Amino acid sequence: MNYEDKKIVGIIATNVDAATALNVIGHLAVSIGKYSDTEIMGKKILTDASGINHLGISKFPFIVTKVKAGKLKAAIDKAKENKNLLVADYPKDMLETRTDEELVEAVASKKNDELEYMGAIIYGNTKDVNEITGKFQLWNLD
Repeated sequence: MNYEDKKIVGIIATNVDAATALNVIGHLAVSIGKYSDTEIMGKKILTDASGINHLGISKFPFIVTKVKAGKLKAAIDKAKENKNLLVADYPKDMLETRTDEELVEAVASKKNDELEYMGAIIYGNTKDVNEITGKFQLWNLD
């Protein structure tokens, strides 16, 4: 498989500060890594010339973008309609709860249209991911 066949795109809402954005992407990356197919990873262990081992990374491109909160919500909904895409989303409730039990309860108490998203990661075939995220701006420290 060619490294350009699949793609990982992180999306951060434009109203999220940089420190929170890093937290959001970190949590979402763990989720995507856990639930993705086995093809996502490159070589498991990389050994340097000193004999020190380093964990491998994703073999597919991973970019981080930004978009207004309304477009983020629409992108998440559209991505979830495509069964070929893996979507990890980060509702604001994740910052407002302390334990997993509180988070489960908070999310379960809301309908999808009541959730406010701070970020998401979408993983899948490059063509499918680009259809949703292709016009988003790259994230930067404005």
